Amino acid sequence: MPELRFGSLILETDKDGFVQDFDAWSEDLARFMAQSAGMGDLMEDHFKILYYLRSYYTEHELAPPIRTLCRETGFALKYIYQLFPAGPARGACKMAGLPKPTGCN
Repeated sequence: MPELRFGSLILETDKDGFVQDFDAWSEDLARFMAQSAGMGDLMEDHFKILYYLRSYYTEHELAPPIRTLCRETGFALKYIYQLFPAGPARGACKMAGLPKPTGCN
């Protein structure tokens, strides 16, 4: 299985780089993943989305629908794509430590 090396940690990932251990997530890991993806520093709006995704996943065991994400965060989809150029599923969910969402190619 592929892995992600972060500091002294070695985290298992799927073939697309989604970390397999939900509980291994931290803000520092998200920052590391953003830097690795060439996104630069994460801002408050990034973390608002990441924490919302984690909270929703904890309650429902799946990623939220895009419309729900937009409604609950107050961010337009276009803005979410500005924050996470790879998109809400491939970019934000991956950075939030969620498993790869169903339907995410």
